[in-house]
Order: sequence, then C-alpha cells, then structure tokens
Amino acid sequence: MKQIKRLQLGKNGLTPAFIEQVKSIFESETLIKISILKAACRDKKDADKIGKDLVEALGVKYDYKLVGYVLTVVKYRKAQR
Repeated sequence: MKQIKRLQLGKNGLTPAFIEQVKSIFESETLIKISILKAACRDKKDADKIGKDLVEALGVKYDYKLVGYVLTVVKYRKAQR
C-alpha cells in the first residue's frame, strides 16, 4: 500500500511556492494531506478559506475535505461540478 503524502502549512500561509509544490506532488499522487499549523490560521473559517483558495488555484479536477485542521486534497480524473 502506498504511503499518503503529508505536508504542513505554516506561518507563511498559502504562497505560490507552496501551491507549486502541491501541483508537483499531484503529478504522481491522487491524495495528499496538509496539516494547517496554528500559525497559519486562527479558526476553522480561516482553514476552510485556505482549502477553497488552494482548490481554486489547483483547478477543477480537485476537491478537499477539512477535518479538524487537516486538509485532505483529492485529484479526480474528470472535472468536478
């Protein structure tokens, strides 16, 4: 079984370099988990906004789920609605 890739999002927040790193991981993976550290956001609304912004930057083939302060980002074969 393949290991799930894990990243941490720190105090710099959602930078273009972080988005490019996520894009490069998705060239070989279909699922990653991103831990949002306390320095990156203050509450769950901020964490949800980070998830929406990340998926918007990645494209229509991606979706996310937020559990606690962990984003699970999934890449689908077809574009999602």
